[in-house]
Order: sequence, then C-alpha cells, then structure tokens
Amino acid sequence: MPTLLRVLTDAEIASIHEQSLAALARTGMRVDSAKARALLGQAGAQVDEGERRVRFPRALVEASLAAAPRQFTLGGRRPGFAFRAGAGECTLMPDGESTTFYDPATGVRRAATPDDWATATKLVDAIDEIGLYWRMVNSGVSGPGVGPAVAHWTEVHRLFSKHIQDEIAGPAEAAWLLEILGALFGGREAVRALHPFSVLFCPVSPLALEEAHTDAYLATAGWDIPICIMPMPMMGTSAPTGLRSTIVSGNAEVLGALCLVQAMAPGTPVFYGPALAVMEPRTGRWGGGGPEHSLLGAAVTEMARFYGLPATSSSGGTGAFAPGIQAGYERTMNWMLPVLSWPDVLIGPGALGGASTLCLEQLVIDVEVYRALRRIRNGIGAGSSRGVGESDVLAALDEVGPVGDFLARTETRDAVRGGEWFMPRLGYHGTFDRWEAKGRPDIVDEAREAGAKAVASHQPVPMADDVEAALAQIGRRSLAAR
Repeated sequence: MPTLLRVLTDAEIASIHEQSLAALARTGMRVDSAKARALLGQAGAQVDEGERRVRFPRALVEASLAAAPRQFTLGGRRPGFAFRAGAGECTLMPDGESTTFYDPATGVRRAATPDDWATATKLVDAIDEIGLYWRMVNSGVSGPGVGPAVAHWTEVHRLFSKHIQDEIAGPAEAAWLLEILGALFGGREAVRALHPFSVLFCPVSPLALEEAHTDAYLATAGWDIPICIMPMPMMGTSAPTGLRSTIVSGNAEVLGALCLVQAMAPGTPVFYGPALAVMEPRTGRWGGGGPEHSLLGAAVTEMARFYGLPATSSSGGTGAFAPGIQAGYERTMNWMLPVLSWPDVLIGPGALGGASTLCLEQLVIDVEVYRALRRIRNGIGAGSSRGVGESDVLAALDEVGPVGDFLARTETRDAVRGGEWFMPRLGYHGTFDRWEAKGRPDIVDEAREAGAKAVASHQPVPMADDVEAALAQIGRRSLAAR
C-alpha cells in the first residue's frame, strides 16, 4: 500500500477547524476591497464598513466549503496534458518570484535577466515532473502601463505549454490576461472547460485581503478561473507562536478567502494552499530550512483532505544560497513529510536562500529528490508496490533453493524495468575506481549539464499562425493603453 503519514490526529484537525471558525466569527478579516465586502455582505457576512472588517458566521463558511468542487482538471496548450486535482495525483510547481538568479557559469548571485527567465521557463516545460508554472524569477522587464504584463503573459504561454498558475497584479492586468486566454484557447467557454490558467492568491497575514490582488481575481468572474489560496503566515511574526497556532491562523485565512471566492461564483475550483512558515530565530527572516516546515507542510495536506479540497504544499525551503550539501539535505528533510502526506501540488524546486534566489542546478537536483521521495511514498504492496516482482514468492524460493541466485530470473528483470527499483538520474552509482577514473564527478556539475542539455534539446509547443497574429495585435494595443 502507499506510504501515508499523519502529523495531526482527527481530534487536532477538528480543534483547528473550530478555532479557525471562532477567529473568523470574532476577529474576522480586514477586507480592503469594497467590491469584496459587498459580495461577502450579500452572502451573509457581517460587514463593518468603517473598519473594513468582515466577520464570517459558521453557516457562511460551511456553505462555501460545500460549494467548492472536490475534483477538477487543469489543462494547458500541450496536447493531452491534463492534471486531475483531487484525484490522487501529485505534481511539482517551482517556487515563485525569486528576486535574484544563481549564475551557473560564475556561481555568482545576481539580478535576473530576460534570458535567465526564458531559460528557466524552457527548463521547467521540459521536465515531466513539473506540471504547473509559477513565475520563478523576475524577468527584469518593466515599464509603464499594462504593456509589460501583456508581453509577459504572451511569452510565458509561448515557452510553457502545461498549466500556468500565477498572480495577477490588478484588475486592469486581469482584463488583458482574459483577452490573451480567449485568443489562445478559443474564447471564454473554451477557457472555462479547459482551465488552462489558475490564479495564485495570497491573503495578507494576519487576516487581511488587500485591494489590488483581490479586485484582480474578482475581475475574472464568469471565466471559472481556478484559484490557489496561499496566505503566508510566519510563526512568531505574522502568525502566533506555536506550530498549531500557525496552522489555525493560516487555515482561517484560507477559509475567509474561500468564502469570497464562492460568493463571487459558487462552484469555483479552489486549491487549499497556505504556505505556513516559521521565522529564522537568529534573524527574524524567513529562511525556509528549519525542520518545522516539514511538519507544517504535511499538516496543510491533512487539513485540505479534511475539507475535501485539493492541496498545495509549499514547504520545501532551504536557507542555503548555493547548491550543495545544505540545500540538498534541507530540501529532502522539508519535502519528506509533505510528500508522504501526498498533496496535489508540491512547490519549491530550484529555490535557494529562503526562495530569494533561483538556481537551475538546484532545480534539477530537487526534481531527483522528489522522484526518490515519490518512490518511498509508493510504498510496499502485496508482493510489489507496482504489480511487478515474484507473483508466487514461495514457488520462487523452492525453485532457486538455498544459496541460490535470483539475478537471472525473468521476474527480476521485469521488476527492474517496472519500477520496483528506484533508478536515479543523477549522481554516481558505480565503483570507487570508476568514480576516480572519471575525475570524481560532482552532482552539482552533473545537474548543471543535465539542465543545459534539457533546455538545448527542448522545443516548446508552437502556436498557430492566427493565434500568433492575434497575440501580436493585443500586444500592440496594450502598449498604447494607459
């Protein structure tokens, strides 16, 4: 059976839920968007316009949870791509919005360039284990108006063909994004059916919904754009002290935002995705490498399962600023428990220094870490975890006998090919003498070469000529818009 880990008891989950409801009913949330306050008031929330405070009755939260779908599919431009959220699958998504880039040629951390962003986007499109896109690093493109945003959305769809999940800065940008999606996929109804784009939405901790991003999502009403609700409470700074208290705080923020989403359009697909964190106690910053993140990442998935919602876990952090031993062991440690809880989406490959720096070598290594942890999660079955191996172990023992050898058996060959053994793609796994003869290869160098090869050989899915023409026309109009 698959390995399944629990870090919260049923009683603890129920208590977290009840405390979250109490926080929403008593403290409530500050909601800066007038449109959002009006929607919530119409749905049954108690709205204090003077304080911009919204309090949520239990009945509203329960009705909103009931309205959210338990399963839905995310699509993209790539033919045949479909990620079934809530159906027992798990995929990776890069961490987002790094401010710097680890230069693979020099080993220097520097500001990212458009070429860095394009290379990273091609790489994640080429890696099968990564199904969702989040803007991994700032592309370095800026300017007045909506032109730069339109150029970004156009280019990311050109380079990445699976599902795109990203933030929208404001309502004006949302309108142009919807026009781009309509041109790419054949209109609003096609977008509603395919779900090629979803919004990553971050309530402000503690307990606030700021105006610009809230109104940006509300501007997508009618398009059935899925949303991942990802508050980022950090224990000891923007969340109360204590892991359990941090879970309560983040859970309340998700439930409050979920009420708004369902008030806007009942049945809107939602990912439960609080990025629960702890501060680095020496500095007060978010380092991401502490083992508490592993526990919090598993707890996120367990709370999502309690509500019946697809889960996004974003706990695979590291405080290291360069690829190497610290980054490797912190990533593995902080992904182990979340993977064994098995979320729908796991965030974090490639991020260093508390998600401040994107490193392509580390991204390739992190995918290998995920592959190994996924094998652990697959567990031990009745004879085999994947339906391969000896169908009759007693008959096999009788046939080979004492001091025999199973190496030449057909079942051994089939099990190797069928996945009973984890087959690493990185690292050296031969003899010491051969390792010496190869010049003692380093896994970081190997990952750098593997990433460069993947980018060089990958061809993004092309766009049709009429789609390219429509996007070019949208781009020209956006440059003139203010």
